[in-house]
Formats: sequence, C-alpha cells, structure tokens
Amino acid sequence: MTRLVLASSSPARHAMLKAAGIDPEVLIPTADEQALSDQFKTNNPNHTTSQLVAYLADAKAESVVGLQETFGALVLGGDSALEFQGATLGKPHLAEVAIERWKQLRGNHGVLHSGHCLIDNRDPAAPKMVSKTSSTKVYFANITDAEIEAYVATGEPLKVAGAFTIDGIGGAFIDRIEGDAQTVV
Repeated sequence: MTRLVLASSSPARHAMLKAAGIDPEVLIPTADEQALSDQFKTNNPNHTTSQLVAYLADAKAESVVGLQETFGALVLGGDSALEFQGATLGKPHLAEVAIERWKQLRGNHGVLHSGHCLIDNRDPAAPKMVSKTSSTKVYFANITDAEIEAYVATGEPLKVAGAFTIDGIGGAFIDRIEGDAQTVV
C-alpha cells in the first residue's frame, strides 16, 4: 500500500485525514514559511492570496520530498490564509494581533484560501507534482469584545490562518460559510 506523508504541522489537517480513514506519516516541513512568504510577496507584488497559499503549499511539500523517509510515498503539503478587505491574513501568533483582527472580522466576511500540493515520490528520480487551491467565503458573527478576549485567551486562534477555526471553539463565532467546509479546516 502506498504511504502518505503529510508535510504539515497542522493538527487540523492531520485530523481531517484521519477522519477520512487515512493515517499519514507526519514530517514537519523545513521550509521557513515567513521568509518564503516575504520573498514571494517581494517578487510578486500583485499576487493574490490564492497564489501565495499555492506557493507555500508547494514549498512545504518540496522541503521534505528529498528526505529518505518520503521515498516511495505520496507527499502532501498545505497552506491557508484569509483574504480580508484586500489583505492576506495568516497566523496572528500574538494575542494582541488576534484581538485586533477579530474586532475587524466580526460582523464581516472574508475568503479563506487553501493550497495543497501532492508530490508522487514513488519514483524519487522522477517525482510528479500537482497543486490546487480552493476558496470558501466565511461570515463572522458580530461578537462582543468580551467574547473576542475569551476566545483569544484559549490560545486557539493564535496559530491558525485568519485567527479562527470552524472545527474548534471558533466555530461558534462563524455565522455561515459559502463553499467547502474542508477548505476552512
């Protein structure tokens, strides 16, 4: 049976695959996501959020595909970012950033873009790669400052694209989505 290697540190991506009956091996990508993102934006000043997440998904998969552990396997990389009012929003990392972001998001909507790259490394001498992106519109509830602060205090929104999840606590603060829910995970 062909092995699947997930080149991602995302617990949600891992859980989604497991829920589908796939138990991937996990390798944390060695790609410096921030440096790659900055470089891409500099080299492509008119980029779209969709193009950025596709590039980062490719880079994550490619960062592990040369490792012996991936020989003979399929390698999957992924990345997500929220497009909001013309800006690309990734992981906030800091509570203050997440709070300010949620104050802007509440009562509004954005588009969550997810990029995925699958590299067939069953023949390491000639790997084959395919990349796709998907986009889903997310409508945020008009929550209070106290709800925002309580949510951010859980730590959940600090390390996820757009500062929210739909498969965790943050799901309570999403009014609806238009598109595939799996894009948002």
